[in-house]
Amino acid sequence: MSKKVVTLGEIMMRLSTPGFERFVQADSFDVTYGGGEANVAVAISNYGLDGVFVSKVPDNALGQAAINHIRRYGVDTQYVARGGKRLGIYFLETGASARASQVVYDRADASIADAEISDFDFDKIFEGADWFHTTGITPALSDKAAALTLAALKAAKAKGITTSIDLNYRKKLWSKDKAKEVMTELCKYVDVCIGNEEDAETTLGFKSHGTDITKGELNLDGYKDVFQQMKEKFGFKYIASTLRVSHSASDNGWSALVYDGTEFYNTKKYEVRIVDRVGSGDSFASGFIYGLVTGLPMGEAAEFGVAASALKHTIPGDLNHATLAEVSTLMKGDASGRVQR
Repeated sequence: MSKKVVTLGEIMMRLSTPGFERFVQADSFDVTYGGGEANVAVAISNYGLDGVFVSKVPDNALGQAAINHIRRYGVDTQYVARGGKRLGIYFLETGASARASQVVYDRADASIADAEISDFDFDKIFEGADWFHTTGITPALSDKAAALTLAALKAAKAKGITTSIDLNYRKKLWSKDKAKEVMTELCKYVDVCIGNEEDAETTLGFKSHGTDITKGELNLDGYKDVFQQMKEKFGFKYIASTLRVSHSASDNGWSALVYDGTEFYNTKKYEVRIVDRVGSGDSFASGFIYGLVTGLPMGEAAEFGVAASALKHTIPGDLNHATLAEVSTLMKGDASGRVQR
């Protein structure tokens, strides 16, 4: 029987400038859909597992278009509630070389932000589930969304389901103080925590020796220090972080560090030429979850996650369409990019 992975969060319309145009240049936008938890559900389904996405979208054509977009990739959307005011939107201007990408949010009053716990039957949703995943983006949307996230985590834990969260701090959505208050409570019900050193400090208050990715430097001792503090306070089974070294908006170093309370494991590092980096963290999370839920050891699961997310950097849009075969090939060391005939 295939493993069932449930995710809860917002799905948005993404409007991005064509190519590398700036907002002020654009006369049109490319349309797609995505969001942290939706991205994970799609990747999980792509790997052959049962990906289930839970959300709330407006009861109109735009809400349906968003659901149709991820359903085409095999995601189970039967538990998506309908109602509320609108579908959230975000605008993306893709950077290059020394010019950073820019994101503008237009998601106030989105349907998921006003969702009630009573909109969802978690007993039914979690029936037969093996894993539940969410992110720190969802509780940042509103107090109602935070309460919904907490209720879902509690329901999953009550059923003995493994739970994970990607800390994903977004300063445009809430303050550091609010984030710390809410995320500290949520993490009491989390088994696997994913988030970089900055997210851990911002959302949970753990400080380290510091890392400066803009200078191409990673202080692994700083990460290890933070991971140990997180393990001591919350008892997470696994803690993971992607490690991004930003040489420019076009070229990054990409790897990951994971910890199980005993062993620190640092994955292989990839040098990636970026086509679209949005969703790369979600691609690592989904790959790491895939590895763990299918029984891979921690290190192998992390290697799968980082290889999958390295490939995501080469794919336009929020979603990772890398196949199991492609991930396996890259993990074996073939990064040639030769044409497959």
